[in-house]
Amino acid sequence: MTELSILEQPTSGTHTHESRGPSIAARISAMGQNRIGALLLLIATAAAIVWANLATGSYAAFWETHLTVGVGDIQLDFTLHALVNDALMAIFFFTVGLEVRREFAIGELTSWSRAMVPVIAAIAGLALPALLFVLIAAPSGHVGAWGVVISTDTAFLVGALALIGPRVPGRLRVFLLALAVVDDIGALSIIALVYTGDFTPYPLIVAALGLAGVYATRYLRGGRGPVYATLAIIVWFAFLASGVHPTLAGVAIALLVPVYRPDRRDVEHALELARTFRQSPSSEYARAAANSLRESISINERLQSAYAPYVAYVILPLFALANAGVVLSPEILTAAAQSALTWGIIAGLVVGKLVGVLGSTSVLKLLRVGEFGPGLTLDRIAGGGALCGIGFTISLFIIDLAIDDPAAQNEARVGVLAASVIAFVLATIVFRISDALRPDLNTGQTLVRPVDPARDHMYGPADAPYTIVEYGDFQCGFCLKASGSIQEVHDELGDQLRYVWRHAPLVQQHPNALAGAEASEAAAMQGRFFEFERGLFADQDNQRPTDIIRLAQNLGLDVARFERDLVSPEVASRVRDDMFDAEAMGITSVPTFFVNGRRHTGPYDAQSLIRALQSTAGGPDASTGH
Repeated sequence: MTELSILEQPTSGTHTHESRGPSIAARISAMGQNRIGALLLLIATAAAIVWANLATGSYAAFWETHLTVGVGDIQLDFTLHALVNDALMAIFFFTVGLEVRREFAIGELTSWSRAMVPVIAAIAGLALPALLFVLIAAPSGHVGAWGVVISTDTAFLVGALALIGPRVPGRLRVFLLALAVVDDIGALSIIALVYTGDFTPYPLIVAALGLAGVYATRYLRGGRGPVYATLAIIVWFAFLASGVHPTLAGVAIALLVPVYRPDRRDVEHALELARTFRQSPSSEYARAAANSLRESISINERLQSAYAPYVAYVILPLFALANAGVVLSPEILTAAAQSALTWGIIAGLVVGKLVGVLGSTSVLKLLRVGEFGPGLTLDRIAGGGALCGIGFTISLFIIDLAIDDPAAQNEARVGVLAASVIAFVLATIVFRISDALRPDLNTGQTLVRPVDPARDHMYGPADAPYTIVEYGDFQCGFCLKASGSIQEVHDELGDQLRYVWRHAPLVQQHPNALAGAEASEAAAMQGRFFEFERGLFADQDNQRPTDIIRLAQNLGLDVARFERDLVSPEVASRVRDDMFDAEAMGITSVPTFFVNGRRHTGPYDAQSLIRALQSTAGGPDASTGH
């Protein structure tokens, strides 16, 4: 039996299958980066508070230091604080915009049925906190600062989930990431529409021309990087001159940067150049191979990968250092404790986010609207909703835009910091209780997703008394041997057996396993899943893109449709769902069998499987997995 995490990133070999956007493994890798970024953000926040309280004058004076940049009569004057908030944060919002663009193009928000739950939860998580804030903070005279409570800090959210999240966070993580994207869209829209002052429309003509140039740059054959950079600077200055907050220039540019899944032919071309370089090493072939590999990945994903470390490790910690320096004197803490503004922020972030996210998803689940997978339970969503109360980065950002009074700004910052701590502690408690109450899910002994004839790849009668569900990998030799055992079981039991295949590709050990899984789903869209499965098992060593297309041709599939389906969100989501099921049940090796709804241990030869089927026939209902 092959044993390895199905959600780990490959460490060796060449993954020759074209990407479907960031894979589950890539997102887990990104979570590690976000975890470190969240810790740096926390350290920077603590440093800002200590600095502001030990040397109040120096903290304020340092960030108000002026920098003048210019040529001749053209001069630009910035404080260090403005440089961080207006310039560096534009890069942060640029990466947010890239993520939004990717999610709508090839990610979680491509399908309304999948996106419905996080989108509605995000909208409720925007509206209810604002309403609570307005009701509670009205006596403070700062009702216009309601934008402070609308947004969740994605960096802290993902970092905190990695630190305190449940044992099997896969689906909850995807749900919260999709929710955070919609949350960011709402926050950015509100900043643009509500917190923009001294508006001058004429510079936006220049910005529009610059954005048109950004869009057209994709058609250049080379040298796109310097063109993108030059146009980005022009657009940023145009936004600054118009009165629209210049950070939104980053969002506008990001939404025009192309994102796509690599074309099979581009991948094959890159591989051919790499092989040519290996056979005849030269700088010319090296450049050609490197350029071809780079160009096969969309610039959106390349920019995300390039900027993410700078945002996580430099820009956000600098932002916290420049903005979190609240003075915590007894007088200020007393004023904050008595301030309607402070309590409005705490109630909005802690209560509003939790009730908005949990309440809206509870209604959807009650009405059976939207898609909830195994592991995305209401108790897990409650913990995630509590974490959404960490509204750190954009909350502090909007305080600076919405409140002019320094004393009120201090009270608001105390509210944001207090809400973030309370939200973190509350989420920790919810997740620990949730894990304690779900021992069966955590041990993975019961099939978490019921067998569904309309969804599952199944042969045998739907009402057969015996059921085997296999989680496997088309490149695994043990799964190949198991397929022979399954055939023997079927030969002996006949129509008394229904057999179900689900995907658990070991992406680290078998670099083409994910390719095979997704290709089989594309074949399934033409009703040829099991024929394609047999073809993959028959040639486990050759499952590169060209081999997969050749197999589709040999089976008589509509190859043009097959290639389109290969890059469809439906195919990627179907495989990913099985992988999340496997994660939820702690499956780390394949093949893994569930016999009549219960996990099978021991040999999986035909006679062992038949004995297990007969001995568990009166056990859990295999049709429901319970």
